[in-house]
Amino acid sequence: MIEFLLNNEHVSIEHARADLTVLNYLREHRKMHGTKEGCASGDCGACTVVVAEPKPDNTLTYYSLNSCVTFLSAIHGKQLITVEHLGTTKNMHPVQQAMVDKHGSQCGFCTPGFIMSMFALYHQTETNRTLERHEINTALSGNLCRCTGYKPIINAAMEACGQIPNDQFTAQTSATVKRLQAIRAKSSGGTEKLLLPNTRQALQQAIQANPQAKLVAGSTDLALEHTQQLKPLDTLISLSHLPSLSRIEVTDDKLIIGSACSLSRVQGSLIEYFPSLNEIIERFASLPIRNQATLGGNIANASPIGDMPPVLLALNATVVVDNGKAYRAIAIDEFFTGYRQTKLAPDEWIDSIQIPLPTLSQMVKVYKVSKRFEDDISAVCAAFSICLDSKGCVLELSTGFGGVAATPVQCSHLKEALVGKLWANKQVLDETKSILENAFTPIDDVRASAQYRTTVVANLWHRFWLETNHATQAIETRVINHA
Repeated sequence: MIEFLLNNEHVSIEHARADLTVLNYLREHRKMHGTKEGCASGDCGACTVVVAEPKPDNTLTYYSLNSCVTFLSAIHGKQLITVEHLGTTKNMHPVQQAMVDKHGSQCGFCTPGFIMSMFALYHQTETNRTLERHEINTALSGNLCRCTGYKPIINAAMEACGQIPNDQFTAQTSATVKRLQAIRAKSSGGTEKLLLPNTRQALQQAIQANPQAKLVAGSTDLALEHTQQLKPLDTLISLSHLPSLSRIEVTDDKLIIGSACSLSRVQGSLIEYFPSLNEIIERFASLPIRNQATLGGNIANASPIGDMPPVLLALNATVVVDNGKAYRAIAIDEFFTGYRQTKLAPDEWIDSIQIPLPTLSQMVKVYKVSKRFEDDISAVCAAFSICLDSKGCVLELSTGFGGVAATPVQCSHLKEALVGKLWANKQVLDETKSILENAFTPIDDVRASAQYRTTVVANLWHRFWLETNHATQAIETRVINHA
């Protein structure tokens, strides 16, 4: 059984298709048409809803997600909030009133998505303050305005969301938390075809009993098989309800991230140790996607143009996999075996990703080149990590590249040619650029030509040299510093 709160209504679902999305449940099963379908791929934001779930301090955390690529398994034990419940024509919610006052809506098709993203931001404000433009842009990312343009919508968000939340939801926080905790205190839930194991043993048994079933966490990639390719997904096994897969731990020498942690949850921990990763994470799709997409999923799908695998390659991460009986560790540079193929056995899943903590001399930079700055797939992604000794010679170098081969890859020849050399030496730069220009055999596709990719890889390496070479005169290489 799938149980959740739909606005304030307790919902129990015993029988449903495994691939039933939240969007189709709302529109087709509940006839709630305020949530729109635009692209069915998580790109336009018309389907945005908000989910609330309990925190350890008995309050609620609110976040937006794209209902078109979210399966029902994701909202078990949570409160699903839709635009219908925010207010009425006589008593609108503050974010709705601000949208009216600032003339932010015309046809209304895209308006519900903006309203729900603003509503999530409204509930993330803890003190009365003026929000930064960047905060609002991030909160509204993934929503496409088709009428008024963004200025009146941003003005509405600035007016409504810089205050301490005071609405019907805050008044009901305690009662909502208790209702959600009661749901979670029951068995793991699920249906015959949509399984929600909450222990590794239960997950092992589910996989053994359903060897053809797909594993699902965030579903932002898997759901596209159903919404875009129209493939039925008969049985799904959710990884989102195992506490061990949602942990974030720090030991003396490594950062451990559970595979089912969303990119939004991971962001804070990653940039605490690697501040330069902030840009690549903020450019990973949009906020509603990052709220749902998982780090483990971005690795497991083994896409050659995924954003995080090049980063993890450069950071020398380790992928820990599990089959319910034993764990095994795989260095990430050995994990990808071919186009969308990995070393995962049929009965295994990714338990966690382990990243060595940075050393004092380590410098990390990541570059993503795409046609759009935000919400786009990269033509080339390059990640570099370098350590220098006190004389400025290279001690360690590790790299990661996406978009240049059938898998995310490193360039071992670059490290072999550079270790022990003076980093500030221009001749060394020229020699290593030549290595990169001949390291890969990328393909031509709709995003870029092979020659473009080859040239960009070498140019990004030159940019990395300029940004980390303190012996040369500083050259500005960025329009915006996201660190």
